[in-house]
Amino acid sequence: MKKEEVPQDKGSLSNKNMKELVYATDENGHYTTALSTGWEPKTIALSNSIEVISERVAIAKAQVANNEASPIVYFMEYSRMDIAILSSYVGMWQWRVKRHFKPKVFAKLSDKIVQKYAETFNISIDELRNFKTH
Repeated sequence: MKKEEVPQDKGSLSNKNMKELVYATDENGHYTTALSTGWEPKTIALSNSIEVISERVAIAKAQVANNEASPIVYFMEYSRMDIAILSSYVGMWQWRVKRHFKPKVFAKLSDKIVQKYAETFNISIDELRNFKTH
């Protein structure tokens, strides 16, 4: 897109008086940078993805409250991770992490293992073990 055509729609950055750096072409066809306050399609896509993440966090919280999942599931969703990312951070196989999603298995985990999760989520062992859903 040409530098003068860079969108200046009202976006999530415009509320904070910030601009996003984007690439555009100048009058000679060379790539240059330009500032944009937002682009409506991008704003819609970001809003939709944030809504989906919020729904996943709420579902995980309900599962923990109903003793269907361990608090690891909630904090994984809250931290915007998936099993692959979480397992790489804690240094365990994905099947093992998935097993820790079960409340009965989670309750028997050693402090050493729970510490790995707590460090990954940037919380204390106590916060993870005694997570309150209300």
